[in-house]
Amino acid sequence: MRRFALLAFLLATCLVVTHAIEDEDDDTMDDSAAEDFDEDDENLLRQFEAQHVQREFEKEDQLARELAAKIAAEHYNFPEDIENAPRLVDPCKGIRCGAGRICQAEGGTEAKCVCIPECPEEIDSRRKVCTNLNETWDSACEVHRQRCMCNTGDPRCRGEEVKHVHIDYYGQCRNMPECSENDLMDFPRRMRDWLFNVMRDLAARNELPEAYLELEHEAENNMTKRWTNAAIWKWCDLDGHPNDNSVSRHELFPIRAPLMALEHCIAPFLESCDPNNDHRITLQEWGNCLELEEDDLTARCAKINKEDEMEKIELELGEA
Repeated sequence: MRRFALLAFLLATCLVVTHAIEDEDDDTMDDSAAEDFDEDDENLLRQFEAQHVQREFEKEDQLARELAAKIAAEHYNFPEDIENAPRLVDPCKGIRCGAGRICQAEGGTEAKCVCIPECPEEIDSRRKVCTNLNETWDSACEVHRQRCMCNTGDPRCRGEEVKHVHIDYYGQCRNMPECSENDLMDFPRRMRDWLFNVMRDLAARNELPEAYLELEHEAENNMTKRWTNAAIWKWCDLDGHPNDNSVSRHELFPIRAPLMALEHCIAPFLESCDPNNDHRITLQEWGNCLELEEDDLTARCAKINKEDEMEKIELELGEA
């Protein structure tokens, strides 16, 4: 029965819109709890790790396209002879607005990002999310939309307290038991193994970015690099835009939110990774809380980020 509930939960979270990671000062992490994950749970989590981001992008992009088409139809009066209709340049082309926003054309030649007018009605309870206010919201879209309205002075903002609202974890809010001292002490070992297994499985499915393949190959053939390389991979992966050699608490969302329903020690563990409480985790802090010896962590990650950036530039040039 527990396995069925877990599967249902992960399938639900794959449908939740969690588009862009936005910089903001997050509140102190709440304690979380659930039963420890076993091998079968890890398999499901690895599938989630590899697929959920792309699915979120596709869903939000589809919604944005539909809304943009609706706005365009209302704004322009095209002639009935579509073949002789004026050829317009989409002013929103290439513009990414982030979670809770869409690009809106103005005057035919200019565009700006606006709060998404409305979120799709969700009737599936599995798409609900629990926020840092310990409130259950109907969907991730509603959270991002509300935050956008509050940050832009929209009168529909619920109030100052939701200006920095964010998703704490997927599913309805629940009472979480505390993480015991023994469980917390054992957590770094479980986390190290999980990170390596995820990295290895992504590589086996040809879904690991090329910049990380050398790390994975080295970890497979050198047991002393097994955990260190997995830690480097995940930290560099989390260090999004900008690549500032530190991971904010908000950048930890992709690893924290899906695990909270399965691993009751994830929140206190991540708290321990920020001993100076500056709301940012350096690579050395990440290695320390995973109980890894300091190696050439920073140098390896800088090299990987540079290679990854070059790969993105080459892809963009190829598409141009």
